[in-house]
Formats: sequence, structure tokens, C-alpha cells
Amino acid sequence: MPTQNSLPTQDSLPTPNTNTTAALQGLRHSDSSVRLKAALAIGTAPDAGYVDGLIEQSAVEPEFFVRDMLTWAITRHPAPLTVPRLTDELRSERAQARSQALHTLSKVGDRQAWPAITRAHLTDACDEVAQSAWRAAVVLVPEAEKPELAEALVTQLGRGGRDTRLSLSRALIALGEVAEPALHTATTHSLVQVRRHALATQRLARDPDASFEFALEEAKRIVALGPGRQEE
Repeated sequence: MPTQNSLPTQDSLPTPNTNTTAALQGLRHSDSSVRLKAALAIGTAPDAGYVDGLIEQSAVEPEFFVRDMLTWAITRHPAPLTVPRLTDELRSERAQARSQALHTLSKVGDRQAWPAITRAHLTDACDEVAQSAWRAAVVLVPEAEKPELAEALVTQLGRGGRDTRLSLSRALIALGEVAEPALHTATTHSLVQVRRHALATQRLARDPDASFEFALEEAKRIVALGPGRQEE
């Protein structure tokens, strides 16, 4: 979120329906600070004419802090305007377009978007897309579909590096008790990295203050002890 000190002067803010073209040109400027100010200004004075430009720039924007501002600016517009356009982006061939659309949908929080999040997104080969899908899914999933979502998420246990695994653990924990049966089954998986990740996730669910590294080390110890020798 922008701070008060970072707000542009009133003269620099776009006037809806009159300065739309100039504002959208600012989003595509070569200087990232100009793009940031343009996104901030648009979010401060939202207008339907900005939505497509914001989403299109999100798909290609190289700077994280600008992408964050673009997401904020999109959420300042009514969900009926943004959600259909964002769900269209989920079919893009560009990984960043899919990832940013999923991230933004999680911030919009409109459950009308839930059917657009597919198993293909949850298992996307790009870690950034998959992580965004996990976060969006746990925000948007209807209560009745949480067990099925948990089953889909556990298929990704053991995937990627530390950040990817922690992201998945957090998603499963966010689902609450409905994820426990799927996690329990995963603790006996044939792949050791899956068993470790499942056990570490269970540990974090029991003790949210524990570090992920500690949970993984404990999981490694439990797996090494083998069935029947796991300490309480």
C-alpha cells in the first residue's frame, strides 16, 4: 500500500475520462519510478478505462514493487470489472501473466473466480505460477471443496526449493483440519522428500511459531527412525 508521503500532488493525478491515455502511457514508461507513480495515481483515481492497461502491464512488468502497486490499483476497481479480465489471463501462455492474475485474484477475494483456478494452475511447471495458485485457491475455495483442494495440493509436496515448499505448507495449513487426512496419507509416501515435507507441514500446523527449517530437520529425523520408532 502506498504511504501518505509517497502520494503524488493533486496536479499529477489523472482525471478519469480525460487523462486516461496519459496515465496508461505512464504505465509503459521506461523509467520504473514513472510506472510506479502512474499505477499509484490510477489507483487513487480509479476508472474503468484503466483496467485493461493495468492487467496488461502486470503481465510484463519486471519490477516487483511496481507489480505490487499494479495489483493494488486493480483492487481499487470494482470486482465485476476486474475479475472477468483477470480470469481470462489465467489462460495466457505467459507465466508472469498467469502468476500475477492469480496473485491479484487472491487480493480481490471474489469467489466468483474460483472455477477458473484449475488443477493445471495448482501443478503449473513454473513455481511462481503454482505458488500464486496455491495462495489464491485457499482464499477462494468454497468450504465444501476444501478436501478436494487439499488432495490436489499434497500432490505437490516435496516440490522445489525452500520457499516453494514453505508456500505449499502455508497453503495446506490455511485449509485447516480438512487437510489433515491428505497430509497423513502423504507421510507414508514412497518418496522420502514427500514424507519429510508432509511431516514438516504437520509440525508447523501444530506449532505455528516453529521455524520451517526446524520442522524439516525434525521431519528428517522422524523419517530416519522409520515406522514404529517415531518419537512423540
